Amino acid sequence: MKPPPPRVLADRARTWLWDWVRSTPGTHIWLLIIGITSLVIASASEGLEQFLLHRTSSNIHELNEHPVPSLLISGFWIEKPGSFLLYVVMFELVHANVERWMGSWRWLLTVGAAHVAATLASQELVLLAIEGHRLPRSMTHVVDIGVSYGLAAAAGVLTYRLRPPWRYGYLVGLLAFFGVPLATGATFTDFGHAIALALGFAAWPLTPAWRLAPDDEDERDDAATDDDGADDEAGGGAPDAGGGADRPGPPPGRRQE
Repeated sequence: MKPPPPRVLADRARTWLWDWVRSTPGTHIWLLIIGITSLVIASASEGLEQFLLHRTSSNIHELNEHPVPSLLISGFWIEKPGSFLLYVVMFELVHANVERWMGSWRWLLTVGAAHVAATLASQELVLLAIEGHRLPRSMTHVVDIGVSYGLAAAAGVLTYRLRPPWRYGYLVGLLAFFGVPLATGATFTDFGHAIALALGFAAWPLTPAWRLAPDDEDERDDAATDDDGADDEAGGGAPDAGGGADRPGPPPGRRQE
């Protein structure tokens, strides 16, 4: 069989790429904004860079002064622009797959709630440590920006997307990746990651797997009823050798997609 010409392959690849981006608009709009802010940081002077990083952080000072803007803006900046390509890969592997599976609004609700909750909880931990004289007061101005809380939540949701046995291996790796730093000298960021991951796990009711589960159970019930009727017809309604009682069919089970 003759392979298609390069032009046809290029057209197919372009169509596939466009369909992929169009089906995950939130992920790619987010990536575009992070790309722009990374270029700003990379081209800024050292003084301007420090100003921008602190001004867009969701640290204690900014949360007290500008609570809503700091929570929103901090999710569109990364501290090291050189790691942008790594985030592109992570967004395509994690965010894009979860958004495509859940739908944009459910995905946005999940990662947005995780980003806000993890940020507030981790900064509350910093405040308690400052008040207990375990951290210096300068930590109220610590740089706290990035997209890792949203990524942790999406990674948790992705667990439900995978099928066994891949799901179990992925889950073990995920728990090890976020759990080991938490158990060995955890920072406030590690604490935030754990909260975001837990919220990702808790987003199970928002996933298609949960929404399809009741339908699957109904289908199993109908199948069991049909099987019982077929058995009755085949046996002519006569009692069996064990004493005349109808033999019960297997209980319907729930299948998780």
